[in-house]
Amino acid sequence: MHPPLTLHRHPMCAEIIEQFQKCHLDHPIGKFFGQCTDLKIKLDRCFRQEKSVKRKANFEESKKLKERLRAYKKEIDEVSSHESSFGQA
Repeated sequence: MHPPLTLHRHPMCAEIIEQFQKCHLDHPIGKFFGQCTDLKIKLDRCFRQEKSVKRKANFEESKKLKERLRAYKKEIDEVSSHESSFGQA
């Protein structure tokens, strides 16, 4: 089973999606007997590749966010330790 075949959700696979949908239209009975199987395999591979690219981009973004959070926490700790040293004097 494949995800919904909307072109805007899968820009990397748009060409294969169009071919696959055309195959289903051109072969309404044959699609049940493997007429479009080669395109389905290509589509599955494309979806996997697209998912891998998205996963890698999300991972890189999360690393950036973690680094920003770490820097922010360090800054907050420095400010609070600086304020507490003034309070003790």
